[in-house]
Amino acid sequence: ILKSKLSTFICGALVVSRGQVTVTQPGAVTSALGASINLRCRTSQNIYIHGIYHRLAWYQQRDGETSKLLIYNVGTRVSGIPGRFTGSGSNSDFTLTISGVQAEDAAVYYCQNQQMQFKDLFKQ
Repeated sequence: ILKSKLSTFICGALVVSRGQVTVTQPGAVTSALGASINLRCRTSQNIYIHGIYHRLAWYQQRDGETSKLLIYNVGTRVSGIPGRFTGSGSNSDFTLTISGVQAEDAAVYYCQNQQMQFKDLFKQ
């Protein structure tokens, strides 16, 4: 949704339960173009891969398009994703930061507890 110089970023209110982990995100966020925004995601328990990596991924879904993986293992950007997208956080509290919001960033963003190492899916 884009009106004037504002972009709306819809993050929920989304609660997803898969297995024993529940992921919760707040509602819509509106930002001016060029501003920075933080989208938060909380999980019901700490999430790790082999006790080292947090297995939390962020997706973007624009209107009429399929979802696209932006970030995996909390802060690792997928190749081709602009540097203005930054993931951070630990244990059960995570944030996707978009610095210098662009019009094309208007979308639904959601986080997911990874079920495997996404890095391995992008080697082909």
